[in-house]
Amino acid sequence: MRVIVTGAAGFIGSNLVRGLNARGITDVIAVDNLTQADKFRNLADLQISDYLDKTVFFEQFAHGHFGKVEAVLHQGACSDTMEHNGRYMLDNNYRASKTLLDAAQAQGVRLLYASSAATYGASSTFREEPACERPLNVYGYSKLLFDQIVRRVLPHATAQIAGFRYFNVYGPREQHKGRMASVAFHHVNQYRATGQVKLFGEYNGYGPGLQERDFVWIDDVVAVNLWFFDHPGKIGIFNLGTGRAQPFNDVALTVVNTLREQRGQPALPLADLVAAGEIAYIPFPDALAGKYQCHTQADLSHLRAVGCTHHFATVEEGTAAYARALVAGA
Repeated sequence: MRVIVTGAAGFIGSNLVRGLNARGITDVIAVDNLTQADKFRNLADLQISDYLDKTVFFEQFAHGHFGKVEAVLHQGACSDTMEHNGRYMLDNNYRASKTLLDAAQAQGVRLLYASSAATYGASSTFREEPACERPLNVYGYSKLLFDQIVRRVLPHATAQIAGFRYFNVYGPREQHKGRMASVAFHHVNQYRATGQVKLFGEYNGYGPGLQERDFVWIDDVVAVNLWFFDHPGKIGIFNLGTGRAQPFNDVALTVVNTLREQRGQPALPLADLVAAGEIAYIPFPDALAGKYQCHTQADLSHLRAVGCTHHFATVEEGTAAYARALVAGA
């Protein structure tokens, strides 16, 4: 069975390759851009059958150069929500995806792809419906534009199309992402370096550290992708989060106490850690004002309606496991 994974050296892509390998699927064609060469580490311990740069892949796929392909797991994109070059963003996240969609449909190849919760932006309701879609930046718009095209194709699709609106994903293999890595990753590194984790203070009616997101553990993201891989009749655009919003304080508290326990120190409540200076709050940055989601929470009704009953880890479960893995050098 041959599977193509775009963005294969990235965070979610490499974890999907790992998930495929765990099933014994090693005929995996990895597609990425290794201009940032250190991303190779995400592929070094995985089994793939070929590697292609993204600049040559799309044309070759459109011409059927890869033989019989079971599915394309399309994760490749510019995921920097602070990128302001709209032409670059649309070329990477929309036009390349549209080219891939057209070719996949022409060949009857299934397409499972990464959308984003950024499509909701300023909305307070996170349901896969146009009325809820209000992106705050060009990244969110680029993902929404492709979703809109998918909606036009779905009624007459020749093969499965499933898009996943990822919420705040965290876990191993994101070390190359820099500022766009998860808050859990940054909190672990901050605490190990300085003995302190910093969070945003009060903003937009939310108290210090009380802005909240739907944080989803990478293993859960892989599991849901592979559930759809196993169910080729399930099509559509789906939220992929836990269905629970948790405050950033929960992430910081779990990170600090997990690392304290690793050092033989007792876990402490939030107030004590703030008093001790191990958790601190900084003024909300002016650059993010009006462009920041203070609350996200996936509505899982659509996901559950198609039969996916996967149980998602809590912040406390996933973040503790991740902190321990980072300390261990995973």
